[in-house]
Amino acid sequence: MYDLLRGLTVIEGAAFIAGPSCGLHFAQMGATVIRFDQIGGGPDSGRWPIGPQGQSLYWEGLNKGKKSIAIDLSRPEGRALAQRVATSADGLFVTNFPVAGFLSYQKLSALRGDLICLRVMGWADGTPAVDYTINAVVGVPMMTGQAEDPRPVNHVLPAWDLLAGAYGAFALLAAERDRRATERGREVRLALSDLAAATLGNLGQVAEVLLNGGDRSKSGNDLFGAFGRDFMTADKQRLMIVAITSRQWTGLIDILGIGEATGALETQLGVSFAVDEGARFVHRARLVPLFDEAIGARMAADLAPAFDAGGVCWSTYRTLGGALSDEPRLFGDNPVFRPVAHGGGATYPTPGSAARLTADERLAPGRAPRIGEDTDEVLAMLLGLGDGEIGRLHDEGIVA
Repeated sequence: MYDLLRGLTVIEGAAFIAGPSCGLHFAQMGATVIRFDQIGGGPDSGRWPIGPQGQSLYWEGLNKGKKSIAIDLSRPEGRALAQRVATSADGLFVTNFPVAGFLSYQKLSALRGDLICLRVMGWADGTPAVDYTINAVVGVPMMTGQAEDPRPVNHVLPAWDLLAGAYGAFALLAAERDRRATERGREVRLALSDLAAATLGNLGQVAEVLLNGGDRSKSGNDLFGAFGRDFMTADKQRLMIVAITSRQWTGLIDILGIGEATGALETQLGVSFAVDEGARFVHRARLVPLFDEAIGARMAADLAPAFDAGGVCWSTYRTLGGALSDEPRLFGDNPVFRPVAHGGGATYPTPGSAARLTADERLAPGRAPRIGEDTDEVLAMLLGLGDGEIGRLHDEGIVA
């Protein structure tokens, strides 16, 4: 964690990935992030993966470094209390609750006119959606997988959710910066559908289909538009090798000793693989057998130092467990991770901010709270409630 946003408070009423990851980014840059949950936990409080004591490691991972207040959101007084919390402090609120519900911007802005609310949505028209359904409808799973297999391939990484969390943090800070000059509040609606469509447009894929007349076909493990794929070594190690730049390409063919063979192919086809990365993709069916043979005759332990010395872009395929034990740059020696004891009862290596601020001290990552752990503190600090009023809310089951 860092403390660049110290003094800033963000309120979060959100579940699943996009909204909580947005709050997490704020917390890891030093903001105080206070989230409210339904008493007993919201819809994501028990999501897998589950730890040995039954705690959701998913929930802990997304909500570390935050304070938690538990409110009965099914009751009118609980909803009114959540509205007060959402509009308190610095007036920055992150949610994925429905547009027209009790946390609508219309109702919240009536309580605080300069409120800035980031509302993460599925579809921009309010239709529910999650990362997987948006990914399906924009066509990415139909581009993924082996060419001979017509079935769609779902991606295990929730890219749109994660991108929404990061983009949402950026949009919220941009709105907060404008409010300093204008004193104007606003609602920022961020739909996964818009984010996915815009991203494919930004990457040129929308224009590709419209201008070239046809959908992109599956290309298996081949890197689209350049040279890159998995290869097997003589000792059955699978490597991912990528050659995008001319230096990466020439270094790779020099190390493998296939310059003469690739040069002959260039002459035959009338192309320059060193200059034109697209030609490497177009003619991959002719190139791959040359690399298969050369790499298949070498041991991984021999190739690794040669690749590193020659500036080749490559990596070994590992499981996550293998990466934890064999790649200290990722985990063991990585200052991003430190052991943290979390509210669920377990201690394990926990990431702080992924950004490395070279001139700033990196602080320890925050712990994940137990749901409702900070209820009394938040009610007193944020809303100025006294012990008697807080006790009454507990007695009546409004908070826990």
